[in-house]
Amino acid sequence: MGLGPVANSSSTGDDRTIGIILMTFGSPATLDDVPSYMTHVRGGREASAELIAEFRRRYEVVGGSPLIAITREQASAVGAELGRRFPNGPRFVATVGMRHSPPFIGTAIEELAGEGIRDVIAIIMSPQYSPYIMGGYHQDVDRAVGELATRGTTVRVPVAGAWNTNPHFLDALADRVRESLAALPADVRDNVPILLTCHSLPKRVVDKEPEYLEQIHATIAALVARLGLAPDRWQFAYQSAGHTPEEWLTPDMKDLLPGLRERGHRHVLMVPVQFLADHLEILYDIDVAAREDAEGRGMSFHRIESLNLSPKFICALADVAAELI
Repeated sequence: MGLGPVANSSSTGDDRTIGIILMTFGSPATLDDVPSYMTHVRGGREASAELIAEFRRRYEVVGGSPLIAITREQASAVGAELGRRFPNGPRFVATVGMRHSPPFIGTAIEELAGEGIRDVIAIIMSPQYSPYIMGGYHQDVDRAVGELATRGTTVRVPVAGAWNTNPHFLDALADRVRESLAALPADVRDNVPILLTCHSLPKRVVDKEPEYLEQIHATIAALVARLGLAPDRWQFAYQSAGHTPEEWLTPDMKDLLPGLRERGHRHVLMVPVQFLADHLEILYDIDVAAREDAEGRGMSFHRIESLNLSPKFICALADVAAELI
């Protein structure tokens, strides 16, 4: 794993070196990696041949997931932004860690420790935070820190909490929506219905920790206020429900399309409010599956550009890191 760019400190300033790890779900590097990736996601249980074939098909349709490459670029940009904010130090080394595929979170912590870094800030790439839902990230961090401790190396790795109403994050989202609206024909942009989506979850998970949904709705309320959207201009929906028989949260975004078409709408704008980079849930679930559904109903389909390397979004991540320095 290549570590991100380093911001130098002044000899008269803070001479610490701080590691920054952006932690996200991960993705298979190649189609041949899909089975092992899915086994890891499923906690060691192998997926059925049918499920593996379906996910291979999806990754093949979108040409593979750019998630890891984009997250590396985001980490590099965050390191550079922190260097600008703290010209007299500390020194920052930014990298990435994945939950379910290389480069793993434990590897990132090991490599930073190998560079002599003893202070590391870990950021889960989700604006909303749940100790229960994000527990796997904490387990990976704690495991790596514990293994280093057995070898006599003490590393401090605080994990950032929720940043779902960070002003820079909300501004970046609002900018993406405005850009998409501005690109629409003049007679469409003022009345196109907007679907604000987030990743569905099993109902049993949310029942254990309802605060997570409250954070999602707080993000949406703040975004709607920034955009000045009337109540009849937008709807909230879930997407990307898992392939399990249990009850998942609804409505699914595709369930709302028939009603929009029946009310005479010929366009729809998708706004994923929780996803921070292009990956399978964007490139297939929205750009392929939802698009085909909308166009099959005679609707023109539009989606905001993902946040990816939006300067304001990078500032949001730097804000989160700066709070833990």
